[in-house]
Amino acid sequence: MKRERTSLGANMLIWFGAGISIAEIITGTYIAPLGLKKGIFAILIGHLIGGIIMFLAGFISAKLNRSAMESVKLSYGENGGKFFSTLNVIQLVGWTAIMIYDGAMSANKIFESGIWFWALMIGILIALWIKVGIKNLSKINFVAMGGLFILTIVLSKIVFINSAISQHIPTETISFGFAVELSAAMPLSWLPVIGDYTKDSENEILGTVTSVISYNIISIWMFLIGMGSAIFTGESDIANIFLKAGMGIMGLLVVIFSTVTTTYLDAFSAGVSFKSIIKKADERIVGIVVAIIGTILAMIFPMDNITNFLFFIGSVFAPMIAIIFVDFYILKRDYSDKKISKLNFFIWIIGFLIYRYILRFETVLGNTFPDIIITMVIAFIIKKLEDYYSKLQ
Repeated sequence: MKRERTSLGANMLIWFGAGISIAEIITGTYIAPLGLKKGIFAILIGHLIGGIIMFLAGFISAKLNRSAMESVKLSYGENGGKFFSTLNVIQLVGWTAIMIYDGAMSANKIFESGIWFWALMIGILIALWIKVGIKNLSKINFVAMGGLFILTIVLSKIVFINSAISQHIPTETISFGFAVELSAAMPLSWLPVIGDYTKDSENEILGTVTSVISYNIISIWMFLIGMGSAIFTGESDIANIFLKAGMGIMGLLVVIFSTVTTTYLDAFSAGVSFKSIIKKADERIVGIVVAIIGTILAMIFPMDNITNFLFFIGSVFAPMIAIIFVDFYILKRDYSDKKISKLNFFIWIIGFLIYRYILRFETVLGNTFPDIIITMVIAFIIKKLEDYYSKLQ
């Protein structure tokens, strides 16, 4: 059966929608204590780091025509791939719940109907997006993206032009390295997901580049809106900015549709990852189930601080992808025919522990990037030593 390809325009729209996110705006507010100049610098450095790594991960799936988690089997074998697929499904359920919760919280501040009500509404729309399919919703998605684009321009005008000239630097403190880490964490959180959408690109390189650039430009924009709102309006709650600007209905539309277009990718990719565990699974049905679970969790549990969750994702997937980079780009090795690669798992555990350890320290480039580089160096040395001793025997 001929595989359906994704056009560059479709790639751009998908990742444009992923970038417009309330969670990204909220994360941007955390960087405000650095001030405008340092904050912008940290956001740009973080997204540059995250974007490069995001491209390297997405291109592997595009080149191999495999989903993100199927590509993991390149280094970890069949059962190793299933292990990381399971972790990925868990983190995507978490992301789905967090995104729905953030959207419901903001929507409820604009039109108070109960967090549970807005979580339910958002969850239903996400399930609808999955059921119909983003390609079948192309016209609706195009209109939604166009509307969100216009509304975010209006929001930017409110924050950066209509607000007071004076700056309101929050009294909280944040290090430059931590700000870089937060900025890199968002694009890096898509590492286990991006391959699910680049694998069918019409052009391997251009499809991946388009996806990464579309997402990161919009993500930077959202971070700047969040940081700018905290600095120039003294308001870190984006819903309050909508209300003060008289953007009740428009603000509600931004909140709901930005949440849907971003969270759709998480829920659907959970289905794709689950298919790597159980071949007969229907990725759309699993995606809808994940949307339902995420909705229920968002209705029950508060999820106001996600920094520990971001660090968990980094500690698991940063060393995982580092080893894949060494095998695919440098040593050209493939462990897909093995049940499990014990050597790579051993190196992954080392990388995981290194990540948790360097969280204690502040580095200019954050924590994820140093962990990836260190893990790659360790993987390369160990594999070369293995080759050397194999030749001696």
